[in-house]
Amino acid sequence: MAGRLGQVASRIMGGNGVVARSVASSLRQRSGMGLPVGKPIVPDKPLAVNDELTWDNGTPFPEPCIDRIADTVGKYEALAWWASGLSFFVSLGLLAVWNDKASTIPFAPKVYPYDNLRVELGGEP
Repeated sequence: MAGRLGQVASRIMGGNGVVARSVASSLRQRSGMGLPVGKPIVPDKPLAVNDELTWDNGTPFPEPCIDRIADTVGKYEALAWWASGLSFFVSLGLLAVWNDKASTIPFAPKVYPYDNLRVELGGEP
């Protein structure tokens, strides 16, 4: 399969045999896509107690998997923020319902000629 793809790529790239060999070898190595960070390191000693909480992708600076931002907001402060945001949107909705003029007049008032047919509808001339 990689040979055929290499030949097709060679024809597209200009027909050079070197291109076909390089494309074929790269397709053989990476056609399974592999891991993005290299091969996994096999542990040769017992793991630490909380080893699953550290993201170690082989760089010199492993990162914690859990962000430390959540500790800065307590549960009562979070409840206060949530309740104030919810009350803001509820009050905004109630204000929109209270101030909704379109629901009291569901259609546009009709305007007639001759002073809105004042005389024809029984008004004084």
